[in-house]
Amino acid sequence: MGWGWLRAAAKNHDVHVITAAFQQEHVERWQAEHPDDDRNPTFHYVRPRRFHYGPSKSWLRIESSFLKPLMNLAYAHWLRDAGRLAKSLDEQHAFALVHLVTYVGYRFPGTYWSMRPPFVWGPIGGLENTAWRLLPSIGSFGAVYHAVRNIINAAQKRMLPSARKAFQAARVVIAATAGIQRQIKKHYRVHAEVLCEVGLSGEIDTQSSTREPGEPLRLAWSGLHLPRKALLFLLHALAQVDKSLAWELVVLGRGPCTADWKQIADDLGLEPHIRWTGWIEREAALQEMRAAHVFVITSIEDLTSTVLIEALGHGLPVVCPDHCGFADVVTADCGVKVAVDTPESLRLGLARAIEALGRDEDERRRLAKGALVRAADYTWDEKARRLDRMYAAAVLDHEPARASAAQASARVGTASPW
Repeated sequence: MGWGWLRAAAKNHDVHVITAAFQQEHVERWQAEHPDDDRNPTFHYVRPRRFHYGPSKSWLRIESSFLKPLMNLAYAHWLRDAGRLAKSLDEQHAFALVHLVTYVGYRFPGTYWSMRPPFVWGPIGGLENTAWRLLPSIGSFGAVYHAVRNIINAAQKRMLPSARKAFQAARVVIAATAGIQRQIKKHYRVHAEVLCEVGLSGEIDTQSSTREPGEPLRLAWSGLHLPRKALLFLLHALAQVDKSLAWELVVLGRGPCTADWKQIADDLGLEPHIRWTGWIEREAALQEMRAAHVFVITSIEDLTSTVLIEALGHGLPVVCPDHCGFADVVTADCGVKVAVDTPESLRLGLARAIEALGRDEDERRRLAKGALVRAADYTWDEKARRLDRMYAAAVLDHEPARASAAQASARVGTASPW
């Protein structure tokens, strides 16, 4: 996600990127393989410290446990060091603006908002709570974890001074979803532009998969096997699908919930119809999606999700809950959104949507064509166009004379420093 945003920014601007030292090997390998790329940004790496986050086994275990606040603390320390580096670089390069992209969370604005250049912040997420009514349906660990998160989140939205200062200082705020946009307006009285955090990498397929008469309806689900991804809702929905409809489900990914979910599928008598892939290479995962007829999302707490955009790009109609970023992306021309009034209404809605698409191939194909059209709204090139407008607005608001010069430069195709 971070790579996509910097590439979008670098499409029309000279970009300096501050990132973690553990990324250096990967970045330099990419640069060596693409020496002539005209969007090759300049990278700067924060000097690593023992308490900085890194992709070690220990940190990855902490990230998915109740000890996650330690990871957040480590990231806050990293941001402090990154902010110092940013101010030093600004003295050398006199940047036109500064843009904080990741984390996608309001808790971590760092100190960039206090720098000399205009500050752009986002995409931002994390402000919405998980629906309380859904928590009892995701298992005891997930229910407790997200209940605690809801309580902490409600307090932090009101009490974090760093977030409030950053929102007030930002010239442009980008919300990942319309729901986040509403939360920003409610708690900080600031307008935010909506631009989802993920984009489509690769080409949009020219056609979607077909389903031959008598062929089972192939469903695909993909994600980390965590409580909030809530595959349980789909499993119980499939148990309610009319027995005369033949279906198959491929479940991609794995995680702490894998064993429990497999047991539940077996208890419901679904196991003969489900294939669990575990971790597979990305291209293999995309091939599994291309072979499907419908993509199903069940997350109860998320932003937009990369797999949603990938599914649309492969011409898959999407069945999903009518919340989070899914509500923004999925329309009546590319999928079916299911009400989340109660756990039972969500399960029943998923079942009825799957039945309807399984029995009406003409409608499924109409939505598949619509998915390919909708995917074009979420390419990184499209994000680059919107990002340019936001950058122009940030500079214009900060320094009108300088903005006029930048706009004149843009008209003749020259690049601006960032």
